[in-house]
Amino acid sequence: MAITSANQLELLQTAEAVAREKMIDAELVIQAMEDSLARAAKSRYGADMDIRVNIDRKTGRATFARIRTVVEDDAVENHHAQLTVKQAKSHLKDPVVGDEIVDEVPPVDLGRIAAQSAKQVILQKVREAERDRQFEEFKDRKGTIINGQVKREEYGNIIVDIGRGEAILRRNEKIGRESYRPNDRIRCYIKDVRREARGPQVFLSRTDPQFMAELFKMEVPEIYDGIIEIKAVARDPGSRAKIAVISYDNSIDPVGACVGMRGSRVQAVVNELQGEKIDIIPWNADQATFLVNALQPAEVSKVVIDDDAGKIEVVVPDEQLSLAIGRRGQNVRLASQLTGLDIDIVTESDESARRQAEFAERTKLFMESLDIDEMMAQLLVSEGFSNLEEVAYVETDELLSIDGFDEGTAGELQTRAREYLEAANTKAMEAARALGVEDSLVEFEGLTPQMLEALAKDGIKTLEDFATCADWELAGGWTTENGQRKKDEGVLEKFDVSLEEAQTLVMTARVMLGWVDPTEFAVAEAVDQDEEAEA
Repeated sequence: MAITSANQLELLQTAEAVAREKMIDAELVIQAMEDSLARAAKSRYGADMDIRVNIDRKTGRATFARIRTVVEDDAVENHHAQLTVKQAKSHLKDPVVGDEIVDEVPPVDLGRIAAQSAKQVILQKVREAERDRQFEEFKDRKGTIINGQVKREEYGNIIVDIGRGEAILRRNEKIGRESYRPNDRIRCYIKDVRREARGPQVFLSRTDPQFMAELFKMEVPEIYDGIIEIKAVARDPGSRAKIAVISYDNSIDPVGACVGMRGSRVQAVVNELQGEKIDIIPWNADQATFLVNALQPAEVSKVVIDDDAGKIEVVVPDEQLSLAIGRRGQNVRLASQLTGLDIDIVTESDESARRQAEFAERTKLFMESLDIDEMMAQLLVSEGFSNLEEVAYVETDELLSIDGFDEGTAGELQTRAREYLEAANTKAMEAARALGVEDSLVEFEGLTPQMLEALAKDGIKTLEDFATCADWELAGGWTTENGQRKKDEGVLEKFDVSLEEAQTLVMTARVMLGWVDPTEFAVAEAVDQDEEAEA
């Protein structure tokens, strides 16, 4: 095809038609045509040449030009598209580096192959422009609900017509038992909008917890107005869900507002989610109270929170265990998602048995180490003493407050406890020395002989060894594998060393060895303290 006056206007008409059809700017189509014609011209004049095409936006006339750029003498890499200042003097009066010499060349005759190649370039550019337009239009709508129409199904994924483009609802984002046919109306949550090399850029979901939150926002005016806030959502898509809400107006009940008159509001959401049962729970800043609400309809007797482990233990009556756990663990799993904590559920009888075992263990410890009878040992445990250090170094008045304890008894108990601990320390230090612990670690402040022995058994025998440890290796921690939290035992965990204490010990060792600048350590500690204060 030759670019003649007969078809010059056709370029503009074609560009406008494509732009209208694809809902993109006509200028982008014309630029694509210019690129395609330039590529075709290079195939005739030479791939090394810099050929540019300009299409007049009024007449449609295509002008072909060869561009040569003036560069430094030693910077010429392509003699067809570059020339030196000296060479440029024959074309320009006073050339400088960066000037361009423009020579118009005859229009090319597009053969069948060249025309096909030009067409492909135009189509590619149009597709890119279409995707960019779609991205710009939907990028700010991420996190909202959109209505669409099912176009087709591909390998279980649903392609949805969302007006000015297409979106994809992946099969793992569909509620289990849902099936769709072409032209069905569908309501989805825009989960993500991102640039992709090809294919849809708008990713939809019907299983995302925020889909349910957005549905409630549409059905409950108080949520839309900000009077009621959705604090947390947990879903088992298609089966059951829990949603925590709080009201900032004392006169409005958040649960009642979400339920609506005769359940009309919540029923509208349930119908959209294919009958998914929804528990609406009042949110509370107190974790224990919130968890008791989250485990409804089960009754809770007691809640024990372990902040370090990020776990929470819930004690329920024996007959409430199955209700608290739920079918296939559904109730406790949703409550865990809602609170962000690992939840262990135990019955009252199990907890009672464990308490009795702990009581018997501590009683035995006091009887053997202090050489006292069972009754006196039980008195100590009953008063809250759990280890020998507490007995040895507590104020004498606390021992005297126990019924039947006089000054002589209290003094003798503390003497025995201190002697036992000193003997244990001596034995532990000898064992640590025998294992090869060096003076640099022994003299490090903050480690007891028992800790030194435990470290030596783990191969940590010098201050350098200690400084290379991670805080979780000492204090223990939790990791998540395949959705399950797994306990990592720490070398010093049995000595009740917290993660923060372990971090401070390790950083102090690194400062002593010159591995860390003391000022940086001080600044880091100050930042940590500020964050704790804010929390």
